Amino acid sequence: MPTPPTRRSPRRAAPAAPATSATTRSRTLGRGFTAAPTAPVRPLAAPFAAAFGVLVAAEDAYLGWLLWDADPGWGWYLLLPALPAVAALAGALLVLRGRSLSRRVSGSAVLALACLVPLLGLLGLAVFFALLGGGQAVWWALLLLVGPIGGLALALQRPVRRWTRGSRVASPGRPGRGSR
Repeated sequence: MPTPPTRRSPRRAAPAAPATSATTRSRTLGRGFTAAPTAPVRPLAAPFAAAFGVLVAAEDAYLGWLLWDADPGWGWYLLLPALPAVAALAGALLVLRGRSLSRRVSGSAVLALACLVPLLGLLGLAVFFALLGGGQAVWWALLLLVGPIGGLALALQRPVRRWTRGSRVASPGRPGRGSR
């Protein structure tokens, strides 16, 4: 005579989790296969920081055009807005790709510096226009502060700084992203 089936609870007991260390980077699949460690995930703020970097570059180009329009010749003073514009584009590209400029200078630092220079310049311009009594010019200068403030705020966030850091842990068999 067959043995009667034993009655079990409708809830199954959870299988015991294997003890793993916190430093283990790969997990074991069935039959001893291991999965490769996952690539770092770009933080949500990184594309927005890059977009604000492009906005800062466009604002710098606009200020350069205003300088050129006042005196259509090519002078050294046109380098004042051109250098921060190029730096902002480079910082935006570095942040978007998650790269660093060198071992010590991250992409977010390049973008932050490229946003800080126009921020200080536009603040000085707004104060100058306010002292002259130019009401509408003050408000336009303050409106142009949106790009550098947004870029600076996003570039200095911890996930973006970590994303553009030069020293990344390399997975076995592959060079790290910051070591190229």
